[in-house]
Amino acid sequence: MTVFGNERRLFLESESETEKLGAELARLAQLSEQSLTVFLDGDLGMGKTTLSRGVVRGLGHKGAVKSPTYTLVEPYEELEPPVYHFDLYRLGDPEELEYMGIRDYFSGKSFCLIEWPERGKGVLPEPDIEVHLEREGRGRSVVLRARSELGASLLNQIELIGPDS
Repeated sequence: MTVFGNERRLFLESESETEKLGAELARLAQLSEQSLTVFLDGDLGMGKTTLSRGVVRGLGHKGAVKSPTYTLVEPYEELEPPVYHFDLYRLGDPEELEYMGIRDYFSGKSFCLIEWPERGKGVLPEPDIEVHLEREGRGRSVVLRARSELGASLLNQIELIGPDS
């Protein structure tokens, strides 16, 4: 892992390591007294939903975790903090988010994971952390960037993710 200011770079060899990174983000979210917004960026099949599954399971969810491609949001309100997993891939217009009451999801203490955030540009709040995933050999290169003081604080606390962790 290399640290560049408010940025962390990781290499994840497997799907299970991607889930471990999600579980680590869940651990950090539990330390925070504030809402956390994380943008997930990467092409189709890069592991955005796998990372989200790691977050949701890291907070104690036992059931299935699927991408909310058709419903736009999958709530996990029984978790602490509550998680709202958005997939905006099929969003036609960012204004549609206003009609679904998007701002309500970001009030109080919540953890919002947003796949395809560029499709909600102009309506979504700024993220605390951006996660960019891309293919590298048989694994994934991951860059985590802090976009707020909270994000920077949490990235400073992240623990190494790897095959032995």
